[in-house]
Amino acid sequence: MTSASRTAAAPASASGTRASRRAPLAWAAAGVVALCASVAVAVTIGPADIGVADVWSVIAAHLGVGTGAEGVSPIRDGIVWDLRLPRTLLAAVCGAGLAVCGAVLQSLLRNPLADPFVLGVSSGASTGAVLVVVLGVGGGALSVPGGAFIGAVCSFALVMLLSHSLGGTTDRVVLAGVAAMQLFSALTSFVVMTAADAETTRGVLFWLLGSLGGAGWGDVRTGTAVLVLVLAVCLAHGRTLDAFAFGQDAAAALGVRVARTRLVLLCATALLTAALVASAGAIGFVGLVLPHAVRALTGPGHARLLPVCALAGAVFLVWVDTLARTVLAPQEVPVGVVTSLIGVPAFVLVLYRTRRAR
Repeated sequence: MTSASRTAAAPASASGTRASRRAPLAWAAAGVVALCASVAVAVTIGPADIGVADVWSVIAAHLGVGTGAEGVSPIRDGIVWDLRLPRTLLAAVCGAGLAVCGAVLQSLLRNPLADPFVLGVSSGASTGAVLVVVLGVGGGALSVPGGAFIGAVCSFALVMLLSHSLGGTTDRVVLAGVAAMQLFSALTSFVVMTAADAETTRGVLFWLLGSLGGAGWGDVRTGTAVLVLVLAVCLAHGRTLDAFAFGQDAAAALGVRVARTRLVLLCATALLTAALVASAGAIGFVGLVLPHAVRALTGPGHARLLPVCALAGAVFLVWVDTLARTVLAPQEVPVGVVTSLIGVPAFVLVLYRTRRAR
């Protein structure tokens, strides 16, 4: 290559690099705008006649930055602030958290079909919740989310113990997660079938399928705090996750402490999944589908992938929850049912793409 051609190629390469950096920023900015608009519009959808202006007025009044929710009746104020807004925000938090966990696990375990429930955390949380509701474990001092969280932690501890005793490799973690999932699912079914009445069984099964109907501000605050903490940890390990894409041996050759990093990230994703399942039940396929879609837009770099994944998951679940609570109104469809109906075709597509790649 001549000096003139090298001189001409250098600006083109630099402009290409700048363009590749701007693209993820553009997607992130678009995601923020879409999320804000989605939350504002989703809160207005329902039997009560509420407009976007009413939503912003109520929010401003409760945050103390407005003159009051003028023109909004106390009933509408309660619908927005106490019912719809916390539910919509919790949907956003759950979608963001599940998508981030899925992206991390798919890279960490080098498995395109991994999602937040591959570690058996969902099944453990379900068992904990059922023990509280059906058998009254905790003597009334333990809430359903609290029982779900304890069950999720126990399930994750079992997975870590099994995988460590089997060698600690990524495939052993997946197999241990499958074993824990089956164990806790069987325990849940046994307790429900032998000790619950018909009404309790219906309520428990509805929660197990994923439900945001009982969302409150406490759930939003807890979920947001855990999400921010775990997302910060995962972003701090962004380059390490990039190295894992080339395999554990390659990551170790690059100076990555493989066992320590894997334990930290598995614990972080398990903690976030447990907190979300405790608030909203088992919502599947979000962590499986969204990372693949976002990866096609931003590329595999986790510094760009994870923030956009969080925004995409938040927007996605906000609209899925809106559909779930309105499509058969006044009856509500479990959120997990809707995500499964959307996620199964996407799951099959991922399977076909994985097969072609081989």
